[in-house]
Amino acid sequence: MSGNDNRRRRREEDEDEDGMLPPSSPQLGGARGYAEASSPLGAPDGMMNPEGADDEIDEVPDLEDLEEQMNEVDLMGDDMLQDYGSDAEKDHYDMRQVDDRSQRELSLSERRMIDKQMNERDRLLRQGAYIDDDDDDEADPSGGKLDDMGLPIQRRRRRRQYESLNKSDDDLLSDLDMDPLAEELTLESLSNVKAASYSEWITQPNVARTIARELKLFLLEYTDDTGRSVYGARIRTLGEVNSESLEVNYRHLSESKAILALFLATCPDEMLKIFDLVAMEATELHYPDYSRIHSEIHVRISDFPAINYLRELRESHLGSLVRVVGVVTRRTGVFPQLKYVKFNCLKCGIVLGPFFQDSTEEIKISFCTNCKSKGPFSMNGEKTVYRNYQRITLQESPGTVPAGRLPRHREVILLADLVDIAKPGEDIEVTGIYKNNYDGSLNAKNGFPVFATNIEANSIKRIEGNITDGDEEGLDVFKWTEEEEREFRKMSRDRKIVDKIISSIAPSIYGHRDIKTAVACSLFGGVPKNVNGKHSIRGDINVLLLGDPGTAKSQILKYVEKTANRAVFATGQGASAVGLTASVRKDPITKEWTLEGGALVLADKGVCLIDEFDKMNDQDRTSIHEAMEQQSISISKAGIVTTLQARCSIIAAANPNGGRYNSTLPLAQNVTLTEPILSRFDILCVVRDLVDEEADERLASFVVNSHVRSHPDSEIAEDNDDNDDMDEENAVPNHELSARQKKLERQRKKEQEISPIPQDFLMKYIHYARTKIHPKLHQMDMDKVSRVYADLRRESITTGSFPITVRHLESILRIAESFAKMRLSEFVSSWDLDRAIKVVVDSFVDAQKVSVRRQLQRSFAIYTLGH
Repeated sequence: MSGNDNRRRRREEDEDEDGMLPPSSPQLGGARGYAEASSPLGAPDGMMNPEGADDEIDEVPDLEDLEEQMNEVDLMGDDMLQDYGSDAEKDHYDMRQVDDRSQRELSLSERRMIDKQMNERDRLLRQGAYIDDDDDDEADPSGGKLDDMGLPIQRRRRRRQYESLNKSDDDLLSDLDMDPLAEELTLESLSNVKAASYSEWITQPNVARTIARELKLFLLEYTDDTGRSVYGARIRTLGEVNSESLEVNYRHLSESKAILALFLATCPDEMLKIFDLVAMEATELHYPDYSRIHSEIHVRISDFPAINYLRELRESHLGSLVRVVGVVTRRTGVFPQLKYVKFNCLKCGIVLGPFFQDSTEEIKISFCTNCKSKGPFSMNGEKTVYRNYQRITLQESPGTVPAGRLPRHREVILLADLVDIAKPGEDIEVTGIYKNNYDGSLNAKNGFPVFATNIEANSIKRIEGNITDGDEEGLDVFKWTEEEEREFRKMSRDRKIVDKIISSIAPSIYGHRDIKTAVACSLFGGVPKNVNGKHSIRGDINVLLLGDPGTAKSQILKYVEKTANRAVFATGQGASAVGLTASVRKDPITKEWTLEGGALVLADKGVCLIDEFDKMNDQDRTSIHEAMEQQSISISKAGIVTTLQARCSIIAAANPNGGRYNSTLPLAQNVTLTEPILSRFDILCVVRDLVDEEADERLASFVVNSHVRSHPDSEIAEDNDDNDDMDEENAVPNHELSARQKKLERQRKKEQEISPIPQDFLMKYIHYARTKIHPKLHQMDMDKVSRVYADLRRESITTGSFPITVRHLESILRIAESFAKMRLSEFVSSWDLDRAIKVVVDSFVDAQKVSVRRQLQRSFAIYTLGH
C-alpha cells in the first residue's frame, strides 16, 4: 500500500474518533465547497450541540489541511523529500519533441506573409485584452460583486491596450500598478484630451511634463532650411545682450508640434508658464549661471496668424491668445507689482511664503503654520519679489475706423521688460492674452455682474518700415517681397518713371498735373538731416491746396489717406489745438496727469491731412507752427514739460475768401493765412475753376466714363461676357474662380485704363522708396540754385506776393531728393534739381495776380522750359 493510502486511512480514523465529520466526508473543491463545509447548516443534525453548551465547534479547518484535502498530498509529511528523488520516467527529454533539424531561410514574400498573419493575431489579442480592476472587491457566494447594500452589481471592465507585445509578464504587472499621473505620454497622446477642458488637461502633472519635454526638444532641435538651429542662435544672442526675452515664432511651433501650438493659442496662461521654465533650462545649457542675471526667461510669441481689430474682440476670445494693432494714445508710469509675497509672523518671527500674487485678488493668510496663531502678520519687504507694471491705452488706427464710428480702445498691461517699449503716437502690434477683471465703478453704472477687459501683452512690435524678418507674416499691406523688390528696381530704370508715377496719383481725378506732382513729392519726401546732433532739418514736404470749390481738393486728400503708409485725416472745424497737438488729462484711477497725442503725433512718420484749413481758428492754427518746421510739439501743462515727435508732412486744403479765388488780387488778399504759416508750405498750389469749352468737354467725358466704369451693374455684365468668351478647352470655368479673384481682376483691368502703375504696386513702391532710399546731394550746380533763390526773393518784394525765405531754398533741395527717390537713385542728379526748381517757380508764379504773372513767366522761363 502506498504512503498516500496510509495517511488517508489514519486521517479518517482520527475524524471518526472526534465525531466532527461523517465517515465519508465529501471532497472540498474550491471556494464554494469551502463555504458549504464551514457552514453550520451543512453539518448533520446529530452533530450539532443539542444544549448550546460551551463546546467549541471548529467551523474553519486549518489551511494546510484544506490544501491537503484539495490535492490529496501531504506537503509537509515525513516523506516530502521523495519529491526530490530520481524518477526514471520523467528525468529525461522526449527526443521526439526536440526539433534539431536545420531550417531553410524564408524568402522575402514568405516572411511578409507570416508577419502579416502575426500582426493580425496580435491585433485580435489586443482587442480582446480586458483586465479586471475590481479583484479586491467583496464577492458574493455566486461569484458576482456586491455593493454596499449587499446587492450584486455588474463587474466593471477596463480595456488595456498594450503598447508593446514584447513586454514580459512582470513588466505588464508593473504597468498595472503604475501611477497614471506619473507615466510619460507621447506627443500624439496629448491630442487625446481626457479632461473637461484644455486648461485642466494641461495642468495635470504627467501632461505638463510631456509638454515641457516636447517644448525643450523644439527649442533645441528646430532648424531652418539650411539645417542650422534657429533657437540655439537666438539663445546665444539672448545671453550676449543679457536679455530676458526669447522670441518664438508661432508658425515654427505649429509646423513641428501642432498640438502644442493649439494648446498655446487656447490656454496661453498655462502654456507660457511651462514655456518660460523650459526657456530658462535651455538657456542654462549655454550659460549655466544665467539665473544669477535674470531669475526667469520670458517667451515672446511672434507671427500669430489670427489678426483682430479691437472692435472684433468678443467673449469667445477671453483667455486666449490675440493679436491686435493700434496706436498708443496714453501711457502711465511704471509701478512695482507684487509677484511673490512673503509674510512675517509677529508672534513667532517665522517667515511664511512665498505666495504667488494673482492679478485678480489680494493674497491674505489666516494662520501661522508654525505657531498656529491667527496673526498679526506683516509683509516682508526684503524677501518679497516685485515686477514692473505699466498700462497703455491702445486705440484703433485712424485709417481702420469705419465711417461714422468712434474709435475703440483697450487697456494693455505691460509687465517685466516690456515697460516703456512704446510711447504715445506709435503704431504698434500687440500679441497677448485677452483677460477680464472686476471693475467696481463699471458695475455701479451698468449693474452686476459686468467685467472690464484688458490685454496682458506678451510681445509688442512697432509698425514702422518694412518688417525685416522674412519669416514674419505681418499685416502690413505695404510689405514687399524680394521678387517685388526686383520689380521695383526694374521699373525704376524706365526713363519715364517719374511721369508714370505722377499720372498714377489719383487717377480717377482729371487734370491737375501740378497738384499731382506736389502730392507725389510729398508722398516720397526728402531726406531729414541732423547737423552735429544739435540742429535738425526736416525732410517732409508740406503742400497747400488753395482754390475754388469743386476742384477735387478733398478727393485728393482722401486718396492720399488711402495711399500713404500712415495717414491721419482732420478737418478745420473738427480739429482743435489740443486735438492736433496733444492734450493733458488726469487718469481717473491713479490720479496722475498723462499725455494724449493728437493728430500730428499720431501721424508721426506719415502724412497729416487737414481739410478746410481756412476754417480753423487762428489760435488753433498757430499751434501747428512748431510741428510744421521743427517737427516736434512742446508741452508745458499741469507740471508736465516735455516734447513729442511729429515727424509728418502736412497736406492742407483751403478755400479762398468769399469762396472763389480772385485772380486780380494778390495771394495775401485772397486768403486769411498769415505769412509765417504760408512760408512753412514748400509747395503752394492755386487751383482755379476756369471756363474753357474744350477742357470742359474732356472733363465731362472723363467723368461720364468714370461713372460708367465704376457702376456696380457693369460687373454683372462683365461676368456674363467672361462666361461667353471663355475657351472651352483651356480656361478654368468662371464659377470655380472665387468672387474675390474676379473682383480683383476687374479692378486691375479698370486701373490699367487710367493708371499706368497699379495702385497696390504703387503703394509698396512709395513705401520702399521712403524706407530704403536716401539720396545724397552730389556735384550740385550750386550757382544755379543761388541764382534762382536770388531772383525769387527780388520778384517777391517787387510783386508784393507771399515772401520767399530760406525755407523755400531748402524746399528746392527736398523736392530734388524726392524726385531722386522716385527713380530709386542714391544721388540727386542735375535733372532732379532742374525739375525741383520748376516745381517751386511754378508754385510761386501761379500764386501771383494776373497782371504780373505773364511777366514772371517770361523772367523765369530759363528755369522752367524744357523740363
